[in-house]
Amino acid sequence: MNNEEKKQLKLAAVDIRKGIMASTHAAKSGHPGGSLSSADIIAYLYFKQMRIDPKDPKWPLRDRFVLSKGHGCPAVYAALAMKGFFAEEELLTLRKSGSILQGHPNMNMTPGIDMSTGSLGQGLSAAVGMAKGAKHMCPSVNVYALCGDGELAEGIIWEALMFANKYKLDNLCVIVDVNGLQIDGKTEDVMPTEPLVDKFASFGCTVASIDGHDFDDLERGFESFLKNQGTGKPFAMLCRTLKGKGVAYMEEMAGWHGKAPNDAQFEIAMAELNAHRKALEVL
Repeated sequence: MNNEEKKQLKLAAVDIRKGIMASTHAAKSGHPGGSLSSADIIAYLYFKQMRIDPKDPKWPLRDRFVLSKGHGCPAVYAALAMKGFFAEEELLTLRKSGSILQGHPNMNMTPGIDMSTGSLGQGLSAAVGMAKGAKHMCPSVNVYALCGDGELAEGIIWEALMFANKYKLDNLCVIVDVNGLQIDGKTEDVMPTEPLVDKFASFGCTVASIDGHDFDDLERGFESFLKNQGTGKPFAMLCRTLKGKGVAYMEEMAGWHGKAPNDAQFEIAMAELNAHRKALEVL
């Protein structure tokens, strides 16, 4: 990846974070912490990795994306708006009655959403089904599913991985946002899930462990997924991240899992993000 391409991805990630803050502030509710931690991953997926067409959201040959950690949808909504799936003004209607942007993804309401999610663990099972279907109907289609590390306590996650291994779904990329925090505190205290590399490998996955905020590392991870195709093994990309990344007062604070910023907090966050964007622009 050249420096200009990396710069554009960093700018996209900042704008996704601005969208997260704007939408959750307008809604006075939502989940900013885990949305912010996944912003760089989402930026790479939507602005480099996935084959999608905003003019044809239901294009049969598009890659599929499933946000299994459905509460992190403000990040995805921001990316979809930036890509032109709908007007960016819609972000300010998050969670409002009649809005196309509800508190969890709804495939029947939001252009660009491939699967409705919210019940943790079930999104990965849907993604596995999509990947198996693609093997038969659209072999060029790849399926990407983003899970949270707290979500890995759900037994259905591991059932889905057994299915993916049995049916050799090497067109499936399972991405885990490993930010170490969930609504009740540290993931290791609520329900320890480590060692994740060993666990995913034992369920038949090829595993990459990367820095989820480093675009060179993200490129390495996604390139490894593409190279893994033909092996018959599903791919797991474990992305180490910071909850609340990009907004200093939210970073590594479990309390920001499901709480929106007030007016003063919103202004502080936007000033920080705008300053970061300005610094990137002059590079």
